Amino acid sequence: MDVKSSEPELRALMLSGLAGDAAAYRALLEKLSGQLRAYFKGQLNRINRGPVEAEDLVQEALIAVHTRRHTYDSSQLFTPWVYAIARYKFFDYLRRTKVSAKDITISDTEEMTAHDDHGHVESSLDLERLMAEISPKARQAIQYVKLDGLSVSEAATRCGMSESAVKVSVHRGIKALALLIRKEK
Repeated sequence: MDVKSSEPELRALMLSGLAGDAAAYRALLEKLSGQLRAYFKGQLNRINRGPVEAEDLVQEALIAVHTRRHTYDSSQLFTPWVYAIARYKFFDYLRRTKVSAKDITISDTEEMTAHDDHGHVESSLDLERLMAEISPKARQAIQYVKLDGLSVSEAATRCGMSESAVKVSVHRGIKALALLIRKEK
């Protein structure tokens, strides 16, 4: 799941759904199904299982989200709650299919076990908040070059700027972000 970009949107959809907005709830389930599909395909690929099982797990996880939605604490982040459900469904699948521990490598085991996603989500939200405070030109240049990994040339084409203007925008934007961070400490 792409935690960084989806937490605010998914949380807002969940809260709207809990408040009775059926369209928001449908949109939430659609977005979650794509993210859960990617998550389960990745996990199943590690144990040489296919996309059919992933679809079954997506449906199980969505049903669990639906039936347990009343347990979501709206004061907490949403995506860690969904991750926990997805992990439990995956472990249930492993137990049901009697996947042997020898089929799973140590590094895969560490990634599959429960971990705290709050730090990643919170740092992503902090970055979004800080980025909102710099100029749109610098924000776009930093997004393309530093976060999306585009070359300066590719970013210049997307931004409609010269390559040197992109470099200057990135430099000034990072300087502005550093100042904002210092002010917060």
